[in-house]
Amino acid sequence: MNLRFVEAFHWAASLKSITRAAEKLHITQSTMSSRIASLEEELGVVLLDRREKQFRLTVAGQRFQRLAVKLLDMQRQIRQELGGNSAGPLLLRIGSIESVVHSWLPAWLQEIRSRYPDFALELTVETSPVLTEQIRRGAQDLVFTSTVGSDTAVRSRLMTPMEMVFVGHRERFGTRSHTLDELAAHDLITFQRGSQPHQGVLQLCQEWGVIEPRVHAISSISAMVQLVEGGFGVATLPRASVRELTRRLPLRILRCEATLPPLQIHASYREDPSSSLAELVLDSALEHARRTQGKGRATEK
Repeated sequence: MNLRFVEAFHWAASLKSITRAAEKLHITQSTMSSRIASLEEELGVVLLDRREKQFRLTVAGQRFQRLAVKLLDMQRQIRQELGGNSAGPLLLRIGSIESVVHSWLPAWLQEIRSRYPDFALELTVETSPVLTEQIRRGAQDLVFTSTVGSDTAVRSRLMTPMEMVFVGHRERFGTRSHTLDELAAHDLITFQRGSQPHQGVLQLCQEWGVIEPRVHAISSISAMVQLVEGGFGVATLPRASVRELTRRLPLRILRCEATLPPLQIHASYREDPSSSLAELVLDSALEHARRTQGKGRATEK
């Protein structure tokens, strides 16, 4: 039995789509259909119900999917124990929000590259809703987002939250503690509308009685930093993302009586019985994020 055919069927069943499975395996849709048809011919059963446009497994298909997971998992174990990994680079598709990219992600990727010399990266930087949809569709192997989806096939783990701080121009703000009213008078800049930081700012202003604050929604950290550098408003950003910037740009992390809610970070992935790479690197990401943020806070004290 050709395990490539088994893998093709597994991903089609898991993602509930021939098209998405073909995208996941980097093959054409016709090749995907051909592999499943060949598998059906070899087994002598129909695995996919093709009578309707809606994707549906037959009873035999449901039974074989459970067996396919075991077959692929056994193949992975054999490769690991006997050292028979497939030739070529280990491709990992990672999606991340900007807050993670501008903090611990680059250093963590360096660790992964040293651990896996054949590691090949495809990195997508997007908003949480886009990345959540991509992992649901199987277009990403691992994503770091501020929200999680509802797909039961996607596994998610909560990472170390990122401390959020107010950031202003050094010449406009001193080192003393400021009230939220004072900061809001300069306009507040935060992430895109509906995001966790955006909602957090609005809720904080409501709790502290700030009347009709002007809150600007910007989806790019780089754009937010440039606006603050140019004297436009006060930004709410992850401390880890701006710690280095304050050393070379006229920016200051501002002390405020009101504390912004931390940015929750979730790591999500699909279980892959043919490869444990996503789970392996996720463990190191969790540890790296925890270690890095703890070290950063200790250095600032």
